[in-house]
Amino acid sequence: MSSFPQGFLWGGALAANQSEGAWREGGKGLTTVDTIPHGAGRMPVKLGLEKRFTLRDDEFYPSHQAIDFYHRYKEDIALMAEMGFTVFRTSIAWSRIYPKGDELTPNPEGIAFYRALFEECKKYNIEPLVTLCHFDVPMHLVVEYGSWRNRKMVEFFTRYARTCFEAFDGLVKYWLTFNEINIMLHSPFSGAGLVFEEGENQDQVKYQAAHHELVASALATRIAHEVNPQNQVGCMLAGGNFYPWSCKPEDVWAALEKDRENLFFIDVQARGAYPAYSARVFREKGINIEKAPEDDDILKNTVDFVSFSYYASRCASAEMNSQNTSAANVVKSLKNPYISASEWGWGIDPLGLRITMNMMYDRYQKPLFLVENGLGAKDVVEANGEINDDYRITYLREHIQAMGEAIADGVPLIGYTTWGCIDLVSASTGEMSKRYGFVYVDRDDAGNGTLDRKRKKSFWWYKKVIASNGADLA
Repeated sequence: MSSFPQGFLWGGALAANQSEGAWREGGKGLTTVDTIPHGAGRMPVKLGLEKRFTLRDDEFYPSHQAIDFYHRYKEDIALMAEMGFTVFRTSIAWSRIYPKGDELTPNPEGIAFYRALFEECKKYNIEPLVTLCHFDVPMHLVVEYGSWRNRKMVEFFTRYARTCFEAFDGLVKYWLTFNEINIMLHSPFSGAGLVFEEGENQDQVKYQAAHHELVASALATRIAHEVNPQNQVGCMLAGGNFYPWSCKPEDVWAALEKDRENLFFIDVQARGAYPAYSARVFREKGINIEKAPEDDDILKNTVDFVSFSYYASRCASAEMNSQNTSAANVVKSLKNPYISASEWGWGIDPLGLRITMNMMYDRYQKPLFLVENGLGAKDVVEANGEINDDYRITYLREHIQAMGEAIADGVPLIGYTTWGCIDLVSASTGEMSKRYGFVYVDRDDAGNGTLDRKRKKSFWWYKKVIASNGADLA
C-alpha cells in the first residue's frame, strides 16, 4: 500500500536556462547565464568575482543551445506523458518576456511560446509548476542597474510577474518566485546577477539584494492571489540540513548557524517577517538593510507552500575552512564519513531528506513540495543502445522511500519533481556529462552531438513508480 496520498503530483523538473537554448531567438534578450562559460573561467564569473559582461570568441557557452527544448518541447512533453507525469516543473526565461527587463510592454513572441508550452502540458493533463526567476536575470538589468542591489528591480520583477500571472491564467496555478533563493549567498552572479566592486562589503550587497528579492517575492505573491485566488505560490530553498561534525557544543552551534543562514530567506517568505536572530547576524557582519516604510507590511504576504531541492545533507564544525571543505558544491560542507558520495562529491543521504522534511514542516507549518531531487552521474550508452542507470534508480528509490516515511510522520507533501528529468546542462559545472535524466540527450560537454533523445532504464522504472502512486519501487 502506498503512503502517498491520492492526487499526489509526480513528475520532473527542468529550467529554461539549462534546457531551452535558442538564446537569441523569439526576441529573447541576453541573460546572466548566457555569459557564464564552460571550463576554467566559469567559477569566477558565477561567483561575481570577475565582471564579464561581453562574450568571448574563445569560450563555449553551454546555455546558448543547451538541449534545444525551445524547439523540441512537444517531443519532450510527450516523453513525460509516456512516463505518466501529472506535474512538470519548468521556468520562464524573464528575458523572453521582457528582453531588457525594464520595458513597459512584454514581448508577444515570448508569451506565445510559453502559452504553447503550457497548453501542450495541459493536453496530457500535466500540471505546470512554473518558476518566475530560475538563475536568470536579463543582462541589461545587471549592466544598467547593478541587478538586485538596486531597489528598481522590485518594480521590474513585479511587472514581469503580473504579466505572467495574467497571460497564463487558467494554464498555470502553481508558481514559484525565486529558485533556490539562498544560493545568492554562495554563487552571487548566477544566483542574483551580482558583481562586486573591489573592497566593498560583499555581505552588505548580498543581504540588501536579498531584501529586494524578498519584497519582490511578497508583492508577486499578493499579485498572484489578486489575479486569481486559486493561484498557489511557493518559495524555493536549496535544502539539506547541516549536521554537527561532533557532539562538541561548538560544532552543534556551528551547524545551527549554518541552518539559519540557509533558512533565513524562507523564514521571511513563510513567516512574513525577519527572524529575531537576523538582527545580531547583521550587526556582526556590518550589514544595514535599507527598507522602505511599507516593506515590513509587504513581507506579511506569505507563500502558500514551501518548495525545496534536496540532493545531500551537509556537515559543519566550528573549525570549517577552505582546506577541509569540499569544492564539489558552492555550499561548503565537511565530508560525512557515514555516507557515500556521488561522482561529484555530493553526500548521498536519503534519511537526511526525511530529517529535512520534518524540520521544515515543524518550522513553517505549510505544505511542502519537493521540486528537485536527483543524482548527477556519467551514463554509458551500451553497444546495444541501452543505458542501464541502476545507480540512479537506487538513489531515487531510497529518497522516495524517505519521502514516504516523512508523509507517514505527518508531513503534508504536495508533489515530487525529480531534477533534470531530461538530461540538461549542469548549473554548477556547465557539463552535459553530469546527467540527471530519465531521458538521455546526445550532447557532450563541448556541445557536440545530435541532441537525439533516448529512454534510459530509469525511464521505465519511474513510469512504474508513478502508475503505482509510489507503491511499487522495485
